[in-house]
Amino acid sequence: MQRGLAHLSHILLWILFAQTSADLPMCKESDYHFEYTECDVLGSRWRVAVPNKADTCTGLPDPVKGTQCSFSCSEGEFLDMQSQQCQRCAAGTYSLGTGVAFDEWDSLPTGFVTHGVTTNGGDGKTDCSNSTWTPKGDYIASNTDECTAMMSYAVTLKKPGIVSFEYFYPDSSIYFEFFVQNDQCQSTDSESRWMKISESRWSKYMVELNKGNNVLYWRTTAYTLQGSAVKPVLLRNIAISGVAYTSECFHCKPGTHSAKPGSARCAPCPADTFSTKGATVCHQCEKDKYAEAGSGSCKPRPACTNSDYFYTHTPCDFEGKTQLMYKWIEPKICNETIEGAVKLPASGEKQTCPPCNPGFFVTNSSNCEPCASGFHSNGTACAKCPVGTEPVVGFEYKWWNKMPSNMKSSIFRREFTGSDHRTAWEVGGEYVYTTPGDQDTDYMMLTLNVPGYRLPQSLAKDSERTELSRITFVFETTCTADCKFYFLAGYNQWNNDVVEQWKGSNSKQSYSYLIQKNSTVSFTWTFQRTEAFNTERKYSGDVAKIYSIHITNVVGGVASQCRRCALSSAKANSACVPCPLGHYMASGTGVCKRCPPNTFIRAEQPVGEAACVQCGPNTNRNKAYSACLSDCTLDVRTRGGALLHYDFSPLANVTGFHSSPRFTNKGLKYFHRFNVGLCGKEGRVPATCVDNVTESRREVKGYICQSTVVPSEIRSQSMVSSQPFLIGDTLIGVTTETSLNSISSPKQLFPSAPGLPDVIFYYKSSETTQACKQGRSATIRLRCNPSVTAKDHIMLPSNCSEGTCDGCTFHFLWQSQHACPLCTKNHYREIVSACIQGIQRTTYVWQQPLQCYGGVSLPAQKVSACVTLDFWLKFGVSTGTIAAVLLISISCYFWKKTRKLQYKYSKLMMSSGGKECELPTADSCAIMEGEDAEDDLMDLTKKSFFTKIKSFSRERTSDGFDSVPLKSSSSRHQREEEDSDDA
Repeated sequence: MQRGLAHLSHILLWILFAQTSADLPMCKESDYHFEYTECDVLGSRWRVAVPNKADTCTGLPDPVKGTQCSFSCSEGEFLDMQSQQCQRCAAGTYSLGTGVAFDEWDSLPTGFVTHGVTTNGGDGKTDCSNSTWTPKGDYIASNTDECTAMMSYAVTLKKPGIVSFEYFYPDSSIYFEFFVQNDQCQSTDSESRWMKISESRWSKYMVELNKGNNVLYWRTTAYTLQGSAVKPVLLRNIAISGVAYTSECFHCKPGTHSAKPGSARCAPCPADTFSTKGATVCHQCEKDKYAEAGSGSCKPRPACTNSDYFYTHTPCDFEGKTQLMYKWIEPKICNETIEGAVKLPASGEKQTCPPCNPGFFVTNSSNCEPCASGFHSNGTACAKCPVGTEPVVGFEYKWWNKMPSNMKSSIFRREFTGSDHRTAWEVGGEYVYTTPGDQDTDYMMLTLNVPGYRLPQSLAKDSERTELSRITFVFETTCTADCKFYFLAGYNQWNNDVVEQWKGSNSKQSYSYLIQKNSTVSFTWTFQRTEAFNTERKYSGDVAKIYSIHITNVVGGVASQCRRCALSSAKANSACVPCPLGHYMASGTGVCKRCPPNTFIRAEQPVGEAACVQCGPNTNRNKAYSACLSDCTLDVRTRGGALLHYDFSPLANVTGFHSSPRFTNKGLKYFHRFNVGLCGKEGRVPATCVDNVTESRREVKGYICQSTVVPSEIRSQSMVSSQPFLIGDTLIGVTTETSLNSISSPKQLFPSAPGLPDVIFYYKSSETTQACKQGRSATIRLRCNPSVTAKDHIMLPSNCSEGTCDGCTFHFLWQSQHACPLCTKNHYREIVSACIQGIQRTTYVWQQPLQCYGGVSLPAQKVSACVTLDFWLKFGVSTGTIAAVLLISISCYFWKKTRKLQYKYSKLMMSSGGKECELPTADSCAIMEGEDAEDDLMDLTKKSFFTKIKSFSRERTSDGFDSVPLKSSSSRHQREEEDSDDA
């Protein structure tokens, strides 16, 4: 009801306006146009006349009931607003019926909005205002820098419809997405936004649209950070269906025409014809002029030059002859009759054809055909491989009289035109070379398609230790400008990645690339003479030549030779079988021999003793004999003789870290992301780096890899990763030495204080590049630091902030407590406390500085009973006193005893009368027990206290008698005299 009132008020305002404008002239049909009002809830609307300019006329037609909102016209028709009926478009025009189309891009069409923004916030100085989508006439091109270019178009559909467009998306360095946002601000699912890579042709894309408001978005961001040129994304022929009607037909653009009324689209004019806008027919160019397909005008034919023709070798005829022949580049645009033009050189004389390529033979018609399975050839005749041998299957091209059936040439032109010129590479007998292009900026592309790869029968079971395939080619470039030669690998039908590129002139050289996955289905060689666009051809003489291409183990390939193999039995016609694990085939014998202990089999050379490769220090071969592994443990003996045990298992899981941030000229912030899988046994999870810029996700796996990541909000992701490559896929060894197998880890890159030696892991990659002809390598220094608890504390050299100083050898320092040796009893000491109240405590503490982690734990504190110092002091004093008294007593006793003996001796000497050697006779003898000794009675009063005590304890002989000293008569007489005198 409210919508109806709004329409009524609109009509009343129109009547009021008509009454106040009675003094203006009457309106003519050219002064106004018709429009429909908004649809009401019932799906109805009114047709009203709207003046082209306000206040210029009066007498506009009255509003009338319009068609239903769901009304629409068919393709090739338009709605005549006067009669409100569908009418057919006239010749020279077209209509999509219920849609709109945009196929002219001389300027940005009405309704389209484009702007550039920084990809990850950038800084305030970043200027992306010029990073927009740019109209180029027949198409619109995206930006090629690291800014984000957005283009949008808003449309309201009266019923569900479809948006379609054609795009050319050849470069995986650009992220390209298309999504739709409805009136609830809901966007297309992120997974369906990705646009697929288009190799060398335009691709068409269609998306269903819902009824109501729809905003279409095209968004691109370049992620190349190496300074190389990026190919932009191109768009053309955008069409949207689902609008209620179109009130007019569109004129055909120049270079196209529609001959019949009611056309839904215009057809392009063929070559050497042209048309103007709204043409019904295409006009033929004059004889001295030419036009490419879809041209709006003709151009004068220039004089023919040496750049307008090329030479080739004709296929072998029935006589086995070939001929050097010159041909004009088609379509021919030059004029050879005007002054200064060159003539086409005459063909050369016929010559004998070279042999066929290896694996092919010459038929009776002088054509080259492949040999049958089990046969081989050198290019002349096929021969069956003898018993005990097998064919070496692949493709080897070194004679170029005819382009091989699995190769094709094409031209990609950044400034897209409708040229039919497709002769990019041409055969030249001993090589294939690039022909002069229409423009010096053209990309001359040669593509080899491969169905897949299969190992020989004898190696089929050893896929883990044998390389899948390898492609080798010999090339040469001769340039006077800034030419570039690219080698690309197609990992699937949508994705081609640049493997290697060369700049300027390059002498004849060979390049080899290891194929690791069966998904690599094509290889492309691309040559561009210059990046500087110029309408004239200045460098058509710059050329790239490929002399030979050799690819191994190709499904459906041919054999150029046979090699010895081990047989399943000694019987005739027995099949080839692989040598057992750990065995190699002796050269030329077919006999399998065991490799020395702790060796693995070289993948690229499984024949001969050189196939056995010794594992590096502190590594052991795996079960498949394909590589050497580390179980993350290590024993190191120091100079002092101590044995240190290491266990790096806590560091074995894949660890990621990145370099310090970097910025491009536009302020795009990016990092170098490294992923490391340090060590581990079989079945370990390898480090993985990915390229997720495009829908075709590509990844590399190994011990160490690197990719370039850019913080971004596209696809609801926080990071976009690109340009992944392997740094190390093979573990060379683990040691404390600073060099191993020509790989060095200088100490000055990571200075350290004296202490434990760093444990160094050495890695190498099998991928070779132009800069790293021996492949990349890496070293990881593990340094003991018990204070570092984080497992990912990895540093790059301070003077090589990208991890490498030469681009080939990378160095990393990993500090961790888990890089310390395991603790043992030698790493702690005991401290014994004083005895306090009968208790003594023994505490264990780590030796400082602590240089171990894990291993044995500190023993718990011990508590033991003890005796205090006071007790021992008292005990010592008492014992000392008693010992002193006893010592004095014994001394006195022996002193007294000695005196007595001296006395007796002197008495004996006196009684002998001075005669030597003569003793007196005994006056007394031993007395019986109980008898008193005379001497004791006589001397009792004269004895000292101790002597008296001594007298009570007489010594007895063993026969029970007391021993009494004998006295002489003279002694007794002397004593009697003394007694009488006393009386």
